[in-house]
Amino acid sequence: MEKIRTSLARQGLVRSTDRAIIGGVCAGVGRRLGLTPWVTRALFVVTLFVIPGSQILVYPLLWFLMPSEDSVEAATAYPSR
Repeated sequence: MEKIRTSLARQGLVRSTDRAIIGGVCAGVGRRLGLTPWVTRALFVVTLFVIPGSQILVYPLLWFLMPSEDSVEAATAYPSR
């Protein structure tokens, strides 16, 4: 599990803590793609209508797998932990 979180963090996929509404997933994905959080959230809602149901499975999975900004900052500040 830690390998997945480390890999996602290296790729820039981390959950936002300052722009989060629910879990920070859309804000983190938006930051990685160069979009604002609101554009990412709007795209999420639009895709719910186009492809119903898949996002309801993907969002909690990403919430669980993506590390938060705080944990990534703590890991880089204290690499021996």
